[in-house]
Amino acid sequence: MKRFYFSLLLLFGMLLFFGFNTTDSSKNTEKAGKKMQEFVIQISNFARKQNADFIVIPQNGSELAFENVNPNNSLHLPFLKAIDGIAIEELFYNEKGQTDEYRISNLKKLSATKKIIVSEFVKDSTQLEKINHQNLDAGFVPFIRTADNYHYHLLPSIVNDENDRPITKLADVKNFLYLINADDFDTKKEFIQAIGQTNYDMVLIDLYYYSFPFTKAELELLKKKKNGGTRLVICYMNVGAAENWRGYWQPGWKLGNPKWLKKNYKGFDNEIYTEFWNSDWQKIIVGNPDSYTQKIINAGFDGVFLDNVEAYYALYND
Repeated sequence: MKRFYFSLLLLFGMLLFFGFNTTDSSKNTEKAGKKMQEFVIQISNFARKQNADFIVIPQNGSELAFENVNPNNSLHLPFLKAIDGIAIEELFYNEKGQTDEYRISNLKKLSATKKIIVSEFVKDSTQLEKINHQNLDAGFVPFIRTADNYHYHLLPSIVNDENDRPITKLADVKNFLYLINADDFDTKKEFIQAIGQTNYDMVLIDLYYYSFPFTKAELELLKKKKNGGTRLVICYMNVGAAENWRGYWQPGWKLGNPKWLKKNYKGFDNEIYTEFWNSDWQKIIVGNPDSYTQKIINAGFDGVFLDNVEAYYALYND
C-alpha cells in the first residue's frame, strides 16, 4: 500500500512538474513573441526614417501578425504596419512531404493586405509543378528549390510570370530569387552577371559576397532585369541567431558567452539563438551608424529580409 501511495505521489509530482513547465514555456514564448514584434517594428522604424519606401519582410513566425502571438486573436496592427509581407519556408511541402495546414490558415488571414512569399524545398522533383500551382492558387509567390539547392546557391529554371514591368514595391512581385549562398560563383563579378541574366522581379541576397560588401554601383546593376525591366534587391539579415562568420562575432564567443548567446541552433552548428531583446545584440542589428541595418541602407538595398524571427518560439520549445 505504501508503494502504491508513493507511486501515486510520484506521478502527481511529475504531472505538476510538466504542467508548470508547459505553462512557463507558453508564458515565456508569448512574452518573447511580443519582444520580437517590438524588435521588428524598431528595425522598420529605423530604416523608414531614412527611406520611407524601405521594404521589410520577416521570414516565418506568422503568429507575430496577431495579438499575443495567437492566430485566434485579432491582427496586431503595429506589426503589420511595420512590414510589407511575410516569407515562409516549406509550406505546402515540408521535410516529410506534408502540407502545413496550420500556417496556411494563418497566412490566408493576412494575404488580403500583405504579400506572402514562400520558399519550398521539394525533394521529389515530380512534385515541383504541383507545389508551384498550390502556392499560386493560394495567392502566394513561390520560390521552389530542389535537393541540390538546399543551401540557396543555385538559380532555378522555373520563373513564374516573367515580365519586363518596373517592380517598385513588394506588392508588384510575381516571382523572386533566393540566392544567399555564393559558393557556386568564383568572383563577385560572376555572381552579379549570373543574376543579370535573369528576369526575376525580386532578388534576395546577402550583404556580402564572402567578406566583400556589395556597393551601390553593383546593386544598381542587380536592379536591372535581362529584359530591361527593373526589380527589387533585398538584403538578408539574421535577427534571431548570431552567425559565427559575421564581422560582429568576437574571439571567445560561444554558447553562454556573452550570456545572450542562449541556445544552440539544431542543424546549424555555426549559429546560436540569441536573447534578441538584449541591448547588446540589438545594437549590433539596429539603431546606430555601425549597425547591420544601417550598412544595408548605406549599400542601397531596397529592403531587408529578417530571418529567424521565430527565435521567440525556438528559445523555449524543443
